[in-house]
Order: sequence, then structure tokens, then C-alpha cells
Amino acid sequence: MWRALGRAKVPAVKEPVGLMRSDGKRPDGLTQIPWQAGKCMTWDVTVTDTLAESYLPATSSSGGSAAEGAANRKELKYQALARTHTFIPLAFETFGPINSKGVLFLNQLGRRLTANTGDLRETVFLFQRLSVTIQRFNAVCFNGSFCDNNNRPN
Repeated sequence: MWRALGRAKVPAVKEPVGLMRSDGKRPDGLTQIPWQAGKCMTWDVTVTDTLAESYLPATSSSGGSAAEGAANRKELKYQALARTHTFIPLAFETFGPINSKGVLFLNQLGRRLTANTGDLRETVFLFQRLSVTIQRFNAVCFNGSFCDNNNRPN
């Protein structure tokens, strides 16, 4: 997200100091210029496992439900921050769905990228880069689930 914002000429910082919650956690990033309605935008990203046992009843009947649930939890965590900043929860599922507010934000960002580069495909490229990132994450997680034959527990 930080890299895409930079390409769109929107200066941003990762894990901004001073925007901590009472438990010391802070959002993933913050724009240094107003994003919307005169407020700087802050975002926090999470990836949920579409096939996790706790999500399976919902995800098997409604695509994207794990992402929407995760986004709602993010909004609750950062509700105090939303008074002074535009807060965007970005929740991705491992099989691709993205929460609705996240999709709206990504489309806005894609339009800003297009405005800067002149390439009408920027939004598509942004979604492709995010998809590849999640696929890489899935591969690392999948690979990490195997035991190393040389270090088998006794």
C-alpha cells in the first residue's frame, strides 16, 4: 500500500509514531496529506484464511464474509482514530476476496495512479500486484506447514 501511494504521489509513512492505541498497537500507515474531507488517511491490513475452521460456516455460504468480518473488527479497534483521520481497513482473504471498503479505496488509489501515469491499466495492475503478494504469502504458509525430515520430533 505504501509503495502504491508513493507511485500516486501521495506521501505516506509506515507505522506512524504517535497514532498508537491504548495497547500500543498502531495502524500500518498514514498519508502525510489529506486524503478525503480534509483528513489524512490511515490504513491497516489483515489477511484472513478463507478455510479457517472459525470462518468456514460463513465463507462456504457467502464469499468475502471473512474479509468483511475482519474489516469490521479493525474498525472497532481503531474507532478512536476514525474521529481525526479517515480510516481504511484492508482485509484480504487467502482465496482473493477483499472487504468492500477496501475495494473502494483500491479503486480510488488506482484512479490516482492513472492520473499520475496516464496508464488506464493502473487499477488492474494494483489488484494484480496484491493478488501476487497474497499468493506468495499462501505459498510460504503452505510450505511452512511441512515437517523437515531431518528435524523430525522424537
